[in-house]
Amino acid sequence: MTLTAKFKKKFYFIAAGYFRFFANHALKRWHPQIIAITGSVGKTTMLHLIETQLKDKAHYSHDANSAFGIAFDLVNLRGITGSKLRWLYLIFAVPIKSLFVKHDEKYYIVEIDGERPHETEFLASWLKPEITLWVSLGRSHAVQYEQQIRDGIFENLDKAITHEFATLPENTKKVIYIDGDVPLMVKATEKILQKGKTKADVIKYYKKDLKKYEVAPDGTVFELKSGLRFKFAQPMPKDMAIQLLMLEGLMDYLKVKINTDLTDMTVAPGRSSFFEGKNGLKIIDSSYNAHLISVKSILEMSKALPEKEKWLIIGDMVEQGFIEGDEHAKLADLIKDAKPEKVILVGRRTKKYTYPRLKELNIEAETFADVKPALAYIEKNTKGGEVLIFKGSQYLEWIIEKLLKNPEDAEKLPRREKAAKKRREKRGLN
Repeated sequence: MTLTAKFKKKFYFIAAGYFRFFANHALKRWHPQIIAITGSVGKTTMLHLIETQLKDKAHYSHDANSAFGIAFDLVNLRGITGSKLRWLYLIFAVPIKSLFVKHDEKYYIVEIDGERPHETEFLASWLKPEITLWVSLGRSHAVQYEQQIRDGIFENLDKAITHEFATLPENTKKVIYIDGDVPLMVKATEKILQKGKTKADVIKYYKKDLKKYEVAPDGTVFELKSGLRFKFAQPMPKDMAIQLLMLEGLMDYLKVKINTDLTDMTVAPGRSSFFEGKNGLKIIDSSYNAHLISVKSILEMSKALPEKEKWLIIGDMVEQGFIEGDEHAKLADLIKDAKPEKVILVGRRTKKYTYPRLKELNIEAETFADVKPALAYIEKNTKGGEVLIFKGSQYLEWIIEKLLKNPEDAEKLPRREKAAKKRREKRGLN
């Protein structure tokens, strides 16, 4: 690690500590029941699920899951949205706002990310939630943890990332919900209990407790073993069963009557949103981000869709660091299992690693370095009525925007902020 990188890393937490110090005044004055959500994927969806139940009884950390973002959220401020001069404003605004901001909600539902080493730990030791929902575990932001492997702190990425997320259960007071089908998650919480780092109860949930799963481009039904039947107006991956089981347990703990009609639930941009496309195309947008477990989840959903003409448009999985070759090769095997009618790869990584493996598996695919030729191919070769499933990076949201039947739906796509629009413009994506 370079001297500059070390300085930036150290400065990040010094600056975050400054904002935390003042935001903590507002938190102590409020004193809510804190319910924390963490994991590699599914955090934002879990937050929205809880919002369908608690509604205005809780304050939600929408668009804020970092050391800075949560501090800003507690004093009703937003983070850096454009001008760097906003930093100067926040340096003075946060201390002032912390003296006057008052929340009245009973609960604080807070999403906590593990994007970089020590960030979850930084937030966990501060917030000390009553309840933690650890919804998933995978190699998201793997590149951020490479230095810990080089320094010999951990043997591998899985251990490094697991350790980071586990700092939240360590600081949880009452209940920890986990996915019992993930061995690393189970082992980590068992170790925490054995060492006496928490007195919280650990409750495991299993996919076997999903009784029925039906998915279509414009809706999903989940029926749990308990008899609860959840309905959505979007195509949701089967893996959401774990989150619904956690939701059932959480509402039981809070003694809140559960609502199973979730057809009006807010879906965060780029997380399994359904749009009508031109010429009868059916578009499923899951382009917010991608790494292996999130792609696997979407591909399993794709396989379960009853439609015959299913096209996969897959972008690179970024921030994978030295494992990107292996991860993209594994992606090919997942694509084969999904049995799509057409595969379109976008980006240098999928071209270098995924495409050759698909050829070995005798799976035909089209590969493009950029989104423009990919869009041209889709427009030329679709007949109408196909289901287009988007997953990954490389500006796939631009392709979707060009295919929408209703142009106003573009505002529901990911990366609508000014900075993202400027990046697309620089690449000639207008």
